Amino acid sequence: MANVIDIAGLPPERIVFSPSPLAELGAALHVLSEPGHHPGLHGWATATASGLKPDLADRLHEADFLWRSARSDLLLPAVPGATLAEELDALDRIDDETFVAAAFEIACSTSYTQHTPSPLVDADERARVREMAAARGPRQAAFTDRMLADPDGLRVWLRRLLEDCDQAFFADTWRRVRVQLAADARHKAELLRRKGLAEALAAASAALSLSEDGDRVLVDKLAGGRTTASGDGITFIPTAFGWPHLFVVHAPGWRPVVQYPVTTPELPPPAALELVQRRLDALAHPMRMRLCRTLARGPHTTGELSESHGITPPEVSRHIAVLKKAGLLTTRRRGRYVLHQLELTSVARLGSDFLESVLR
Repeated sequence: MANVIDIAGLPPERIVFSPSPLAELGAALHVLSEPGHHPGLHGWATATASGLKPDLADRLHEADFLWRSARSDLLLPAVPGATLAEELDALDRIDDETFVAAAFEIACSTSYTQHTPSPLVDADERARVREMAAARGPRQAAFTDRMLADPDGLRVWLRRLLEDCDQAFFADTWRRVRVQLAADARHKAELLRRKGLAEALAAASAALSLSEDGDRVLVDKLAGGRTTASGDGITFIPTAFGWPHLFVVHAPGWRPVVQYPVTTPELPPPAALELVQRRLDALAHPMRMRLCRTLARGPHTTGELSESHGITPPEVSRHIAVLKKAGLLTTRRRGRYVLHQLELTSVARLGSDFLESVLR
């Protein structure tokens, strides 16, 4: 499954790689809300959260549905600005109906890929939004009521919240990461100019690719969607706080935006969803699980595995072939013997509970 962005006929100058302070602030706020998604940023999240004043922490909790489980499109600007203030000014220019619909879309929309009326003008949509917000607790219900009753006042409140975050912690964070993000964006733009979009996408993320006909950007995600960049263009925003997430704006009427994590040596490349599914299917068979337990302890031949597990060598070979196709085994030859062993690095990527169980 993939998000598909149609770029047929799109001139290269409308493909933009650029850092965004607002997008990076949104990514940082997500880390504060869900530190479990980002173990590599645990130290930053703990230090930052402990330094927040109680009033700011309470206000962040009140609005965190905008960045906790997903990321509001409002926080991923199609035209990144040089400063946070510049991007907040652009956000202020969005009309109330569009702003409110986008704010509630992440928690209350039945379908992200379909146009829905704004709750400011449609009574049924307003009732549905209130019901969905109430299911998420009193804080979001109160926030929803405030935005529906006084969208201008709530927008001022939200801007002040983001400005207070900038003053409290983000300005220092942005000074630290913006050079890296700007360098990454320049590198991708140079790849685009010299080697083409396919090379630039591959350098940005293993989850990004170009279709064979060159007319579509493919984003390897479990959630599917389709949009077009043939009009306004497409924007790619690097983030130092994003891994392992890859966010895509593909709502109708919005310029497509992709926020991708910058590559660093300590971050593993993302596995293709097809490969993850193949690995899960391979491990679903109880005999293959038992074989993995044996192969985790050292290399074994087909004959050894056959004798140990009471199955015929051809059966072992069939199971081995499935595990090898899933990239879970390494094979080497020693004289006339072929030895198989579990690839612990690949297994660890699937989860520590499984690795612990086969090593137990």
